[in-house]
Amino acid sequence: MSALATSAPLLVYFSSVSGNTARFIEKLDLPAVRIPITASEPTPVVDEPFVLVTPTYGGGQGRGEEKGAVPKQVIRFLNDERNRRLLRGVISAGNSNFGESFCLAGEIISRKCRVPHLYRLEVFGTPEDVARVSDGLERWWKLH
Repeated sequence: MSALATSAPLLVYFSSVSGNTARFIEKLDLPAVRIPITASEPTPVVDEPFVLVTPTYGGGQGRGEEKGAVPKQVIRFLNDERNRRLLRGVISAGNSNFGESFCLAGEIISRKCRVPHLYRLEVFGTPEDVARVSDGLERWWKLH
């Protein structure tokens, strides 16, 4: 990781093998760090403020409403205090077929880490989602 903070927001994201979140991140064309899929790869440690982008898993269907909604890789990343203290906001992806659990991972992270849940998008985002997030992040980042 660079020791210099950028003028553009750094995105830290997790994307499963489906690559849905990765496709959304590519469309934003912002500096980004991917949290690895496998536990055998080292979890990154960031040294500048960032916005987390995460998918929501099945909403813990049958295991309690929230259990299982946040990917384990994201939990491992945020369990490192060095990362957690630089988290400034969260954007979540989900599938609206999950109803009330849509983008639940973002709600959980927002509440536990006391950062704003900035945006919710369907699966890998529409062109409108890309435009809204790009514009919103640029304006929001200047204020934080």
